[in-house]
Amino acid sequence: MERTEYINIPKEKFRLAENRDMKHDKKLETKPVSYFKDAWLRFRKNKGSVFAFGIIVLLVLFSIIAPMVSPYTVEYNDNNFNNATPRNGIFYELGWDFWDGYEKKVVNEKTFLQDNAIGIETGDLVVKRNEFTTSKDQNGKLLYTYRKDTYQQTGCILKTFTEEEYLAIQAYQDENDVQVIYPAVNALKKTNSSWEKKYPTEANDPNRWYKMMEIPAKTADGGLSKTKKQIVPDIYQKNEKGKIVYDEDNNPIILFNEDGSVAYQHDYRKFSGKLDENGVVTSASKDGYVSKMRIEGEGVYEYDYAVKMQGNMYEVRVNYYSYYGYYHQEVLKDGMTKPSFIFGATQYGQDIFTRLGSGARLSFLLAISVSLVNMLVGAIYGAIEGYYGGKLDLFMERFSDILSAVPFMIVISLLKFHLGNTGHLTILFISFFLTGWIGMAARVRMQFYRFKNQEYVLAARTLGASDRRIMFKHIFPNSLGTIITGSILSIPGMIFSESSLSYLGIINLETGSMTSIGNMLASARSELYMTPHIIVPPALFICLLMLSFNLFGNGLRDAFNPSLRGSED
Repeated sequence: MERTEYINIPKEKFRLAENRDMKHDKKLETKPVSYFKDAWLRFRKNKGSVFAFGIIVLLVLFSIIAPMVSPYTVEYNDNNFNNATPRNGIFYELGWDFWDGYEKKVVNEKTFLQDNAIGIETGDLVVKRNEFTTSKDQNGKLLYTYRKDTYQQTGCILKTFTEEEYLAIQAYQDENDVQVIYPAVNALKKTNSSWEKKYPTEANDPNRWYKMMEIPAKTADGGLSKTKKQIVPDIYQKNEKGKIVYDEDNNPIILFNEDGSVAYQHDYRKFSGKLDENGVVTSASKDGYVSKMRIEGEGVYEYDYAVKMQGNMYEVRVNYYSYYGYYHQEVLKDGMTKPSFIFGATQYGQDIFTRLGSGARLSFLLAISVSLVNMLVGAIYGAIEGYYGGKLDLFMERFSDILSAVPFMIVISLLKFHLGNTGHLTILFISFFLTGWIGMAARVRMQFYRFKNQEYVLAARTLGASDRRIMFKHIFPNSLGTIITGSILSIPGMIFSESSLSYLGIINLETGSMTSIGNMLASARSELYMTPHIIVPPALFICLLMLSFNLFGNGLRDAFNPSLRGSED
């Protein structure tokens, strides 16, 4: 169209424009996204990594909170609860057959009756609900299957108290209507028996108890005198009242049924034969003595609640489960009334829950501390290498190559040899640091070589920016993703290395107030077959930690480095 045509356009061809016809640049409706927010938006698309991150958070929270909320400490140990199984207080009170502190046992008759007898005397059932089933083994011997309380199985023990402590327990019993002290046969008369002298180990077992009865003694001519004697049937075995058998010292030793058959037997003495009209055994074979145990009853042997020892001390027989409540409430005043280990107890009676939390806390603190130091040193070292390059870079690289060529085991062995008086935790920290920063330095060096010739760096240099400003204001932030990813992913590696060294015994972090996951695994190794609950918590912790960090690392790598991402939704 020629120019004259524009000039000669008729006036009626023009009209005023309305606002809706106006075209303007529209204001951006989206908000700017920060670097870390953009990384989070990419990270959360990976569901597996998000789930793994949640597991890691739970493990970290456990390591922080568990030692704080637990009533026990790392130093705590109670040999009366060795190998106690895990107990959840709620499940225990509800009577569930799960996580209740019981374990399934298949035992012979003697062991079953022994466990059952503790419940008979103390009222604290070792056999859960007194429920059991019987079967026979391949040799035809009777077997009992039941759930055994691993907290009650201790039964009674002997403790030594001062007179004041003894009276305090008596007062506690009266106030709380609970029995802690149980009677024992008079010690002076007890030690005069022939059985006592022949089998002192069994005689001094506080869980072997007597059933006291008044019975006549046998005279020389075969008759019965009016002299009172004690009878000591094995209360753990069958205890049916019948006729009496005497040993060569005229002590009653065994009960027979009315038909003359043996009412019970014990491994240490077995009888066979018949009784005459006077209750004397005929044609009997004797090959030992029965064990002696006790229960309240009548007899000429007095029961003592406290046996006087030297000085102002008394030996007292106590039900340990009840005594535990007294000791913690009245002596320690820590508020505990009953023992309950949520993850169970070790073979030394230590609380696994507390020790695992403390060991996990130590592992996390050590790994995070080393990671931060390695990140700081490695970032500075790698930045200098990558930015300046040339001969300086060549010299620094050769130095790091020499350090990296030294095996880690050699490093830690030399440090242990030359720093013998230094704690193993310090030695481990130094060992991780000496070579741990080299990988970080290499990553930072690579990033600086990548970015130092970019346009924005050249522009900053042209405007007069110093080398330090260019390095840490312009290049370093762009390398931050790689640095953070490398630092975080080094944490599980150090935890696993520390656990491995502790497990193998090269490093020992087991002290009075400190433990580690590796030490827990090492000490539980010998108990794997009989009591697997000891090794399960630390082993599960390590497995979850390594798997979670592996998945978390994949998502973190993609989030901070979009060029490595897979396909997006």
